[in-house]
Amino acid sequence: MTVFSHPEFDNHEHLSFFCDPETGLKAIVAIHNTSRGPALGGCRMFPYASDEEALRDVLRLSKGMTYKSALANLDLGGGKSVIIGDPRKDKSEALLEAMGKHLEGLGGQYIGAEDSGTSVPDLQVMGRHTQHVAGIVEHIAFDGQPSNGDPSPTTAYGVFVGLKAAVRHKLGREDLKGLKVAIQGVGNVGFRLARHLKDAGAELWVYDIHQDNMQRAIDELGAKAASAEDILFLPVDVVAPCAMGAVLNDDSIPRLKATVIAGAANNLLQRPDHDQALKDRGILYAPDFAINSGGIIDVFYERTGASPDEVRAHVEGIGQTLTEIFTRSEASGIATGAVANKLAEERFRARAENASESREQLAGA
Repeated sequence: MTVFSHPEFDNHEHLSFFCDPETGLKAIVAIHNTSRGPALGGCRMFPYASDEEALRDVLRLSKGMTYKSALANLDLGGGKSVIIGDPRKDKSEALLEAMGKHLEGLGGQYIGAEDSGTSVPDLQVMGRHTQHVAGIVEHIAFDGQPSNGDPSPTTAYGVFVGLKAAVRHKLGREDLKGLKVAIQGVGNVGFRLARHLKDAGAELWVYDIHQDNMQRAIDELGAKAASAEDILFLPVDVVAPCAMGAVLNDDSIPRLKATVIAGAANNLLQRPDHDQALKDRGILYAPDFAINSGGIIDVFYERTGASPDEVRAHVEGIGQTLTEIFTRSEASGIATGAVANKLAEERFRARAENASESREQLAGA
């Protein structure tokens, strides 16, 4: 397994591999950039087909978190961790405790949070052995409801806000009544997004690898079931990928019928040039790290303290950020993902330059 020559390696500051034979834990932690603050990002558990696939995912995800936090104007860096295993079969308290011990050994460089395959109770188990987990403190959420720390509701609301901004820009619509939306993945975030859309009058098609998730959306929201093969290619207005990444690729992009892509999943583009491929087809892509930043905003404010109104206002700013990205893209002819990357890079590189100048001044004092 190569690291420094890996195509997804982007001058990451830290990469660690951890194995605990007693519990079966195999995990990777990647810290991409800490110029704006400590690296905060989810701890994902997934049955990766290979170690290479897990490494690729954690490298891409950690970089995405740097860009996400910078674009959301948060004083956080980017990091991510992955546990290799099936969360429905391989997860145990002992395994989670071992993961907590590993995170503690990193000394606060990386702060873990809930992600696909993990939950607030899982992070609380890790928290028995480390202070460096987030999203586990009970508080009043952005909507005024009690929260156990789970950032999923805020992530879903942020995606809903961003989806509305994309629909307004591309379709010229202020309301979502009768809007046709296909949602790939109706887990913690996807189901909540589906509920927001249903309440707004949208028509829903859903697919999830877990039949019980699909059935819940059908029973509670009146969604229509779709197959794994068809969900991305239905004749709908919006496709919302809310599962795994890299679903926008050479095979899928030519077959898309929707004119808007706006979903919660990370790293939707298999390659950077797929950003331009979407634009060439006239499809408006809401960059994933811009639209799905509600969760990291929620966790940030949990750690720093803020009123529900402040959190809600910051999350609703996702729509304004996306509108700026869409407008700049239209004016420049540059694809939306590239525009979003440029904005984020300006923000975290400026912070790094300021920090470097401060160090030089102290050294010269």
